[in-house]
Amino acid sequence: MTHGDTLVAQGLVKSYGGVRALDGAGIRLRGGEVHALVGENGAGKSTLVRILAGALAPDEGAVRLAKDTRIATVSQELSLFPDLTVRENLFPHRPPLRLGLLDRGAMDRAARPVLEELGLDVDLGTELGELPLADQQLTEIARALLRRPRLLILDEPTSALPAAAVERLERVLRTLTGRGIAVLYVTHFLEEVMRTAQRVTVLRDGRVASAGVRRTEVTVPELVTAMLGGRPEQSARRTRTVADVPPPVVLSGVNVPGRLTDVTFTVRAGEVVGVAGLQGAGHLDALEVVCGRAEVSAGRVDVGGRGQPHSLRAAVRAGVAFVPSDRKRYGLMVDRTVWENTTAVSWLALGRGGFMPSRSELVRRTANLTERLRLRGGPYDMVARLSGGNQQKVVFAKWLATEPKIVVLDDPTRGVDVGVRAEMHRIVGELATSGAAVLLASTDLAELTEVCDRVLVFVRGRVVGEVHGARLTEHALAVAMQQGATPSI
Repeated sequence: MTHGDTLVAQGLVKSYGGVRALDGAGIRLRGGEVHALVGENGAGKSTLVRILAGALAPDEGAVRLAKDTRIATVSQELSLFPDLTVRENLFPHRPPLRLGLLDRGAMDRAARPVLEELGLDVDLGTELGELPLADQQLTEIARALLRRPRLLILDEPTSALPAAAVERLERVLRTLTGRGIAVLYVTHFLEEVMRTAQRVTVLRDGRVASAGVRRTEVTVPELVTAMLGGRPEQSARRTRTVADVPPPVVLSGVNVPGRLTDVTFTVRAGEVVGVAGLQGAGHLDALEVVCGRAEVSAGRVDVGGRGQPHSLRAAVRAGVAFVPSDRKRYGLMVDRTVWENTTAVSWLALGRGGFMPSRSELVRRTANLTERLRLRGGPYDMVARLSGGNQQKVVFAKWLATEPKIVVLDDPTRGVDVGVRAEMHRIVGELATSGAAVLLASTDLAELTEVCDRVLVFVRGRVVGEVHGARLTEHALAVAMQQGATPSI
């Protein structure tokens, strides 16, 4: 370590089973600097942060700290207690005592300057769960600062914060670095990196693609290139016949308070339209409008020729199939058989097959679907015993059984292997070819470029552009999502 270094990590290797999450990664953090850590999903950021914080031991490599360095970490997932007061959340360990009792006065005197610095004006006796999510996140940051750390790790700290709170946090970071504190700032918002950080490290596939480059010496497109690497870009677009009929999905001037502003787009029968954006950009909210899970305050919505659905059940009756990203929570009954899952919507919700179809008929339909999807498992197998990829195929089978006109997919291949991913893409293509309108969101930019005919880019609740044809590449999407405009390529 050199003078001014707070932490130096070198040669870090960490494997989970046969997968290497980190492969020789490292980072150097200096006092008085905000050092941003960026990379795609799965690049190894979370594993690196856990090792630096001491929550995980590396298989190889070393982490060295300057003397008397205290580390505080603020994670993306809040670790607070909503049923306790703000005061109790700020002092979860070793609170000040007086005569064996909690010294609320001492707690308040210690907390107030930190809360004022964060611009958080709340009653310390308020139950935390009553506060807005943004204030809860700032409370967690305040708790970390009360430990007086020399190294503060912020893992996606602004994911739940409105713009004004983000600005307050950035001002606080300038104050902290002015005191010599080192800040590791993990984020996927590159615009925040360009405003806040002094240095940037890029992780790609568990390795350092760019080490501690000065923020003034790099641009957003260059950071995107470092994150994506030299992958071959998808440029030859597929050709599909788009039906010359009224579009099954129409949104015109749609507003959802705090989430969408003047969103307008259509999805025609026979095409796959992607929606892309950073966390909270509004693209997933648009899916919820189509699926009847979000109410609009203005604008026109027409789904399947039936107007705006006001519930998921109404959307299903309009011909919508919804494949969620969290299959175990929303997509499956894991304690039931394959046939019970695949017929749950078509029979129970839509009444396909009559009031009381025979079990043999439902099993026969399931067998046809599982064969079509190449599912490794029979109709009577318990879903809980299937692999993750085959569980996702069961979700697809459930919705294919409804013969949908509109298919809404939210990260449909998350957590599946390469082979299953390719099969899912084949199925999506078949659905569009058969005349369905497909609306696809994915955190995997490569998936959007491989599957979609065009992609709508969302930034801060608005559609800022559309990328299609030869321009539809991972790089173009990433830059558009960060800069708020579709680049000319």
